[in-house]
Amino acid sequence: PFEEEAIRPNIFGRFADLLGAAETHPAILLYLDQASSIGPGSRAAQYLGGRRRGVGAQKPNRPRGLNENLAREILELHTVGVEGGYSQADVTEFARALTGLSVGGERDGDQLGEAVFREMAHEPGPRTVMGVRYAAGGRDQVAAILSDLAARPQTARFVCGKIARHFASDTPPPTLTERLERTWMASGGDLAAVAAPLVDSPEAWDATPAKFKTPYEFLISSWRAAGGAPRDVTVLAPALNGLGQKPFGAPSPKGWPEDAAVWAAPDAVVKRMAWAQAFAARATADRDPGDLAAQALGGRLRPQTATAIARAESRAEGFALLLMSPEFQRR
Repeated sequence: PFEEEAIRPNIFGRFADLLGAAETHPAILLYLDQASSIGPGSRAAQYLGGRRRGVGAQKPNRPRGLNENLAREILELHTVGVEGGYSQADVTEFARALTGLSVGGERDGDQLGEAVFREMAHEPGPRTVMGVRYAAGGRDQVAAILSDLAARPQTARFVCGKIARHFASDTPPPTLTERLERTWMASGGDLAAVAAPLVDSPEAWDATPAKFKTPYEFLISSWRAAGGAPRDVTVLAPALNGLGQKPFGAPSPKGWPEDAAVWAAPDAVVKRMAWAQAFAARATADRDPGDLAAQALGGRLRPQTATAIARAESRAEGFALLLMSPEFQRR
């Protein structure tokens, strides 16, 4: 739901809209414990404090108080970046502003499972985040902070750098990142506009592939090379689990690693080889692996790889050699 409701509808829109949809979606409010964050000076905190002090009062089921997880990740990973100029005081102030964002429970009727704003849990008063003062305003205060963070030049620099690293290279040329950043600032964070120079940039079309495929990219491209597609996630998930990229299970809020050192480690490559051999035995049938190699790689097919495939003892072995070739393992 997070991917379908928050990410996909906004991926070619304004970054500010993507940011707002993502950070207020129930999935992230639960994942980063924002749903249970309560302002220290809120009416909810006063009520809970009274219950604790009352004679014979029952303690709450779990500790309730200010939680900084979402505020920290928005600043560190989703907007200005760790070198973007924010301080611990900004994290705390932002966390206070975010209080009240929660997820509907059984008592909320038709809002069960949806994002809600609980005024009782919101920390009252104005907030100052990264030098900007925001008037008291509940949900509007949150929206104003997110909008300003989306518009900051540090955000343009940080996010454009991540885009360049994902699509072009683990160490993208500064010229590419700067080109994306200029487009971002000129368009007000229009992600469709930023995609255009990425596609048009010569760095993106370098004949030498620079990115080592993640397990997901490797599996999907292997199916494509075989002329097929996985039927559903139950076919894909076990293989991804075995290769270290559990579906929807990134190890941290930072997501999956982008650098080749992680996915090209010796143990990881051995696991890919085992999967490639098993997959090739099922996928090749009566097709010529040499033809499949030419279709999949085109001009990137090296003579050495073509020769190795042609000399394979079986079609399955030839197709497995294609999948494990250096040019197929990279994009």
